[in-house]
Parts: sequence; C-alpha cells; structure tokens
Amino acid sequence: MTIQREKMDYDVVIVGAGPAGLSAAIRLKQLDPDRSVVVLEKGSEVGAHILSGAVLDPCGLDALLPDWRTMDAPIKTPVREDNFYMLGPAGQIRIPNWPMPPLMSNHGNYIVSMANVCRWMAGVAEGLGVEIFPGMACSELVFEGDTVVGVVAGEFGRDPETREPGASYEPGMELRGKYVLLSEGVRGSLAKQVIEKYQLSKGHCPQKFGLGMKEIWEIDPAKHREGTVTHTMGWPLGKNAGGGSFIYHLENNQVYVGFVVHLNYENPHLYPYMEFQRFKHHPMVAELLKGGKRVAYGARAISEGGWQSIPKMVAPGVALLGCSAGLVNVPRIKGNHNAMLSGKAAAEAAHAAITAGRAGDELTAYETDVRSGPIGRDLKKVRNVKPLWSKYGLVASLMGGGVDMWLNTIGLTAFGTLRHGKSDAAATGLAKDHKPIDYPKPDGKLSFDRLTNVAFSFTNHDEAQPAHLVLKDPSVPIAVNLPKYAEPAQRYCPAGVYEVLGEGQDATFRINFQNCVHCKTCDIKDPSQNIVWTTPMGGGGPNYPNM
Repeated sequence: MTIQREKMDYDVVIVGAGPAGLSAAIRLKQLDPDRSVVVLEKGSEVGAHILSGAVLDPCGLDALLPDWRTMDAPIKTPVREDNFYMLGPAGQIRIPNWPMPPLMSNHGNYIVSMANVCRWMAGVAEGLGVEIFPGMACSELVFEGDTVVGVVAGEFGRDPETREPGASYEPGMELRGKYVLLSEGVRGSLAKQVIEKYQLSKGHCPQKFGLGMKEIWEIDPAKHREGTVTHTMGWPLGKNAGGGSFIYHLENNQVYVGFVVHLNYENPHLYPYMEFQRFKHHPMVAELLKGGKRVAYGARAISEGGWQSIPKMVAPGVALLGCSAGLVNVPRIKGNHNAMLSGKAAAEAAHAAITAGRAGDELTAYETDVRSGPIGRDLKKVRNVKPLWSKYGLVASLMGGGVDMWLNTIGLTAFGTLRHGKSDAAATGLAKDHKPIDYPKPDGKLSFDRLTNVAFSFTNHDEAQPAHLVLKDPSVPIAVNLPKYAEPAQRYCPAGVYEVLGEGQDATFRINFQNCVHCKTCDIKDPSQNIVWTTPMGGGGPNYPNM
C-alpha cells in the first residue's frame, strides 16, 4: 500500500537531541535567527536516553556558548583530584600522574550529568526559536533520487505480528530539510543506513566499540569526596577483555560507578554485565559503596575506533555528527566536547551552503573542519592507543601508547598510524575454544541481577507494537549461534533482552524487547550480524533521570 504522509519543510532537520544535535541547532540560530530548525528526539523527553560518564571537557561549550558559566548551566563540580589504579583481585597499585601526557589531565574539566546538560541545552535552543519534538522516533529516511531530503517521524500502530499498518495506524510525518544532520549517538539506525548506502566506511578501518554500564550511588557522606575522579584497569577483566572502570564523585553525596568492556573480546562465554557486578566487590570499591544505595542504572555502547575509523561524514543532503561518526577520544574517555564541536562545525557548513543558495549536496566544508580542526587534532594524537591495546594487551597499550601520546604533543609518532583489525562481531571466537566463566551470584547489596537493575533504568515500551529488535533470519540464534557460540546474546546484552529457553530440539529464542535500554550492543556484537536495532514507536526506552 502507498502511505500518504503530511510534510513539513525546514531549512535543517536534526535527528537526536544529544550534545551534537543541540549544538548544531543552537549554532544555526546564532548564525541566522530566521533559519527554520527542528530537532527530533526519540526519548520521551530530552535527556531520557542520554548516558555518559561523564567528565566534560568544556572546550566545546566554550566555543559554542562562551558565556555558559553565567547561564546557570548544570555544570557545577570541577575535577579536584585525578586517580589511576591497576587492580588485582585483592588490592590495587596507584599509577602516578606525572608520567602521563598533559592531554590525560582532567584539570579544568567538570563532573556532570550529560542528561541534565542536554536538558539545559534544549532550553537554550528553544529560547533561540528551535523547535524540539521529543517522543518522535525517526523510523526511516526520505530520498529524492540519491539525495537525503528528510526523515519520517512519529509513526504508530503497526501490527505486532505482520509489521504492516494496523487498525489504529498513524503514518507519521515527513520532515524535510535542505540538509539532514544525524546525531543519533553510537550505532544510530539511520546513520548505519547512510554509511552502508553511500559506502562511507570504504577506505577506513571498521568502527570499534565498547559497552559502558553505569550506576548512580548515594554513599555515606563520610566517604564522599566531591570532585574526585578515579579510573581503574586490570581486574576483573584480566586477559579476557579490554576495558576498565570509572568512579566520579559529583555533588549531593552521589557517585557515578561505571564499567566499560571492549566488545572485541573473543570468549563468547564472557558476561560483561557480571564483570561489572563483580568489579564492585573489589575491596577498594566495596568499601566506598558499603552502606550506600544504588539509585539508577543504564548502559550504552561507546565508539572506540577513533581517528582510523571515522567514516566519510557527508553524503548528498546528510551529515553524521558526534558519536554517529565515532568522535570519542578513547584514552581520555571523552567524546562530548567533540560532539559539541562537530555540531557547531556542521551548523556553520549548512548555514554557509543555504546562504549560498545550495541544498542537498555534500557539506564538504564540515568534513574538512572535523578532520583538520580541533576534533582531528584531538583524535589524531591518541590514534594508536586502542589498536595497541587490541593487538598487544593492556601493558603494551599503557607503555607504547603513553610514549606515542607524548611524541604526538610535539608532532611526532612512534608507530605512524596503526590499523584496527576485524569488526567486534568477527572477533568472537567459537564456544568450544574457550572456557565458560563462573560468575558469583549477586548479593543484592553491592551487586544485582540484570532484571532488578533494569528497573532502575525506568525503561518502558508499549507492548502493542512490533519488536524493534529485528532478526534477519529467525532460525540463526538456535541453528547457528547456539551450537557455534553458545548464543552470546544471552550474556552480552546488559538488559536481559535475549533468552534461550529449553534445550536440544526444544530450544527456542525469546526477545524481551520491553527490557531494551537502547545500548545497541546486539547490533554490534552478534557474531552472525543477524540482529538489527531499529527505533521503537514513540518515546519508548529508558527514562534516565540524571545519567
């Protein structure tokens, strides 16, 4: 059937109300108050789907809103102490700060809730006249010939079984723009389509990813040290996977406790969520959290490929911003500053193009700005840390990567530009070649089972809709992934979405899409690349308060 939709025209259509999208919207209105700009956000409100560490480098805000310090921004906690530890099962070794390159220092940065920062930025944008529509998931791109001219948003009422329009179907709207800016975050569903359609990754390394999991804890005031930033490496991951933790003391006796697992791990028996829960039982961490309470939980994939993995960022009528392009500085564990800078750069390129009477072409000035400007300089200095870690392990990454970062401060390099290997999905090994890992049962005080924790992400999806997690071939989980890889979806998902029920010929695969926290790990790590993450209807998903 032919679906008829209403159309609304704008100068620029922005998908995603994260730091990149909101920065682009603000900058467009700064450049021309009469420019028509719309931001479409799939979360129930701005910030509902924003999860980040986060220690914010304010350089992006300084460039976008130089007066932000007088604008009552929710950026109140400067970093006062910076700690690095290597953990063993029962103890830790402090890594001194003095050998580290200056770029690793957190002096001048702030511990923030990026969800709250984005809510504040949305208010700034609306004050400038930007239209922001939350709860408007963008389900598809609109093309004219080979050019992206808009998106479809706000579609409801497809039948849960057939996925065809049902009795209460609402077709949504086409929101069209001279340019469409995709700032969907990591592994965005529309950005993924654009990258594939226009072969934007050709000539670049595959993108690499990590899974970041985070809890907010309220702790004993006697143990709270506002402004303290702690990072750890080593135990419990050891040689099983790359990754590490962060512990950030913000205001109100709260602490962000997070854990990142690099998704290029080989052992399909690895259970990233349980590695996180086990980490909290380390004596150093357990002592901090003892007597406290967890108040929120969430998870999110992180782009880790860096400089080598940035795809071409423009195609006819469309540009990729922020984490949709993979602009995270991995050793610094920071990407929000680059997201903001990318939004500003994309806005300036789009404004210049529209002012010149152009529309629907490639914003090449944006690509040039990212690669040769402050974003490129930030990422190029650290480009070898991740491939060193992946190929040679943690110690080689610390030593070799440290030397290379020091040399890069004076324009030199020890390694040139190392390339990443295969994709994270292809890195998954066969179950028969790896030993299962025995994880301790959560104690309900420091560690928790997945479903209990998912309740603290305040996730909700309307059950009367098709599952937004789509299997290309429904037979693959049981026929292929189970015998070859012990079906790792049961373990890599941090929300318990995927289950194998029964055994042998009676085994079935269940998708509990209602639990999904939109981390995108399944779309990334499934060894058969059989799971496709699509947007659910409306504002479904997590409702993060201050992640």
